[in-house]
Amino acid sequence: EAVISRQKPENETWFFASSKDADLSNMESTKALFEKVKPTQVIHLAAKVGGLFKNLKYKVEMWSDNVAINQNVMECSRIYNVNKVVSCLSTCIFPDKTTYPIDETMVHNGPPHSSNEGYAYAKRMIDVLNRCYYDQYGVNWTSVIPTNIYGPHDNYHLEDSHVIPGLIHKFYNAKKEDKPITVMGTGKPLRQFIYSEDLAELMIWTLRSYEERDPIILSVGEEEEVSIKQVVEEIAKAM
Repeated sequence: EAVISRQKPENETWFFASSKDADLSNMESTKALFEKVKPTQVIHLAAKVGGLFKNLKYKVEMWSDNVAINQNVMECSRIYNVNKVVSCLSTCIFPDKTTYPIDETMVHNGPPHSSNEGYAYAKRMIDVLNRCYYDQYGVNWTSVIPTNIYGPHDNYHLEDSHVIPGLIHKFYNAKKEDKPITVMGTGKPLRQFIYSEDLAELMIWTLRSYEERDPIILSVGEEEEVSIKQVVEEIAKAM
């Protein structure tokens, strides 16, 4: 929404739906939203998400809720003759045992890490659905695989958030309470991060210009990987 407000594109009308507008895990609620908006194009970002602990604790719900959301959005897109759907996958869909660098052709080469297999397999199925809908109905829908995202309006819940917002919350609490903070782990693992509004611009480009059905990775270059230790130090410095 922030990107579109800056771009002010002509001949485009955007509707930014949230969970207040529909329960996308419910088919009738999803149909009501599509009937109201009548979209010609859809960027599908909706998902039940969480950090490591939520993925571990609620594997069944992470599978079933996300499969329902994806099926309802895509079937309604077919029913209401949506021209293009761009769905959002996740880096966790890649095989746990893999070689680097990874690319889009490796998504289905092995099982994802067991810690988030419910969520990861549900996200993988979007790519499968894109192919199935093309084979049966001739629609040319696609998906993107973003790297780790951070930015405004993130989820800062201490147990359900991802690494950057979770660390920000922990440092905020430590500063407010004037207490030291300990971050678990060695800090050596490398990660790629992308700012949410940069990703939004790339997703809008995908909607307008990317014509392939195969998913596309939206990420920074490998040379821009940072260690968790660097992330912790930068947040500490900023706080």
